[in-house]
Amino acid sequence: MRIAVIGATGNVGTAVLRRLHRAAADREAAGDSVPVSIVGIARRLPDESAPPYSGVEWHTVDVGTDEGRRRLPSALAGVDAVIHLAWAIQPNRNEAAMHRTNVLGTENALRAAGEAGVRQFVCASSVGAYSPSSKSVRRDESWPTGGITTSHYSRHKAEQERLLDRFELNYPEIPVARLRPGLIFQSGAGSEVGRYFLGPLIPKVFLGRVAPPVVPIPDRMVFQAVHADDVADAYWRVVDRRASGAFNIAAEPELTPARVGGLLGARRVLNVPVALLRAAVGASWSLGVQRTDPGWVDMAAQSPVMNTDRAAAVLGWRPEHSSVEAMAAILAGMRRGGGHPGSPALYPRNGRPPEDR
Repeated sequence: MRIAVIGATGNVGTAVLRRLHRAAADREAAGDSVPVSIVGIARRLPDESAPPYSGVEWHTVDVGTDEGRRRLPSALAGVDAVIHLAWAIQPNRNEAAMHRTNVLGTENALRAAGEAGVRQFVCASSVGAYSPSSKSVRRDESWPTGGITTSHYSRHKAEQERLLDRFELNYPEIPVARLRPGLIFQSGAGSEVGRYFLGPLIPKVFLGRVAPPVVPIPDRMVFQAVHADDVADAYWRVVDRRASGAFNIAAEPELTPARVGGLLGARRVLNVPVALLRAAVGASWSLGVQRTDPGWVDMAAQSPVMNTDRAAAVLGWRPEHSSVEAMAAILAGMRRGGGHPGSPALYPRNGRPPEDR
């Protein structure tokens, strides 16, 4: 089984490589006649001598460019399954640049998969693709994927879903699966998450260590999280079973303001209006104090709480980590600037990307 991972050096991609290597070793130990081989596709090459990037056939492709569109079909030649993970959330002041990677990149990957005749296309969608919902009812995969209009991330995920819909109509012989996870955390992504969402002006060493007197979180900001290794296991299960359709992926329990406040060590969690928090985030983002634009507040307040029964029933998927453990892992990783020195995306806070060495 030849599996290509597009966007193989980021938070999820690195976890997926770990899971695929484990699957390959398990099959070899069992004497399976269908071995697993891995193709990695990324805009920047990792350190190919460092696990999990070793033992992978690498292709350097920027999926959102004309050159990427031309090169992808040859990179996918002979591939059984594609796991498409490539996504940009920065620079969030340049939506056109993000759109090229997120939407045009997905379109190019789908076109290449069709031309190469792959046997399965598995795509990283998100809870962010869903239309707004109250938090009182858990939504299954039938909930509309119209996105949240004030969030660039959500708009792009909704556009991606439409591309997948069209691909299914044009290539009915190729099973298409789309995973819709909640927030994906692991300690090794701490430095990356700190850079992308907080920036250099916000100190991270105190997160979860120094108790803030008050943490202002609107009651409506209930969301879900999952550990990167558990998401990676879901991707492997989809490929191994050649499953199709949509799968909500999230761990329990849902993260309420009280639980988040507890992880941060807050003495008090203050319910504030969403509009007030949004204004504060927007002002600090506009001034360059931090890197989270206000669309992320809208998505946290409006995205549904997902029902994950289908993943359990069809894939046999159950997370090994709770959502609380996943969030505790990212907070610990952010405190210490954790990362992976072999990755151009996950390099530690005190390190440098492999290509800069």
